[in-house]
Amino acid sequence: MRLREKMMNLQTKIPLSKHSSNLIDYKSNILLLGSCFSENIGKTLDYFKFQNTQNPFGILFHPKAVETLLDNSVKGYTYSETDIFFNNERWHCFDAHSALSNTDKAELLAKLQLASTRLKRKLTEASHIVITLGTAWVYRFLEFDKIVANCHKLPQKQFKKELLSVAQIQQYLSNIALLVSTINPKATLVFTVSPVRHLKDGFVENTQSKSHLIAAIHNFIDQEAPNFENKTYYFPSYEIMMDELRDYRFYAEDMIHPNQTAISYIWEHFKTVWISKESYNTMATVDTIQKGLRHKPFHPNSQAHQHFIQKLNTLKAQFCTLFPHITF
Repeated sequence: MRLREKMMNLQTKIPLSKHSSNLIDYKSNILLLGSCFSENIGKTLDYFKFQNTQNPFGILFHPKAVETLLDNSVKGYTYSETDIFFNNERWHCFDAHSALSNTDKAELLAKLQLASTRLKRKLTEASHIVITLGTAWVYRFLEFDKIVANCHKLPQKQFKKELLSVAQIQQYLSNIALLVSTINPKATLVFTVSPVRHLKDGFVENTQSKSHLIAAIHNFIDQEAPNFENKTYYFPSYEIMMDELRDYRFYAEDMIHPNQTAISYIWEHFKTVWISKESYNTMATVDTIQKGLRHKPFHPNSQAHQHFIQKLNTLKAQFCTLFPHITF
């Protein structure tokens, strides 16, 4: 019987345990920075109505990009025309994602300054800062000798592709922790590595990249994090995808990004480790309301549906009395 049970275990499980302190609840303020996977987790936090902010400067793929924006924000850097350029009928900034790009120069500068101010405020308010690193490969703009966050489709000959060393990444993480500690020494830092494979770099090159990120994070947590008042942790998003979800049925059609099933699976692990059990009942109520709001009736004018709407509105009103900062 034991042999049969062992044979039916079709996964290698990563051992995870809930932290004893610094857990996320409905009073927490969460700031998520980094790759697109941070936004996947952010969307789930949005759904359950946790207070969170995602990437004010758009998606950031590598640790140097995160460090640059935190440095500018914390130190109150003022963006000027020297920080932007015109290409393909739009103005861009090398420090930001193309989501901020604009056809109007003044509007882009205003958006950059607003994002920087917002980021500093969120850093100050945050109870938890989740940083997802996507790649150790970076592009250096040759004219300025500067590592950029985004190339904005400029010709490749204007850049040099480089692989950040473990030591370089560790230094960037140390800088990030120091910047956070100067304005919010109580915030909890959670580092994770994106499960998205950057196969445009190459299969071997992607493995190099992820290994550099993972080694640097653990070096930093083991060697330097104790020097900061901020509590610092690692969450194994990448390992869960690679080991527990070792099957292409957990990928989107591009065979690179995790599909919704995988995202939900990793979220459940994150919930187990980081969400307080006291929040579970609240999450269940939010889920009920959200599903009710998304329900599409066959007969919207029927008495049964009107009764359903009345019950849903009553539940919403009772919930919002307890949590006045939450809106649906």
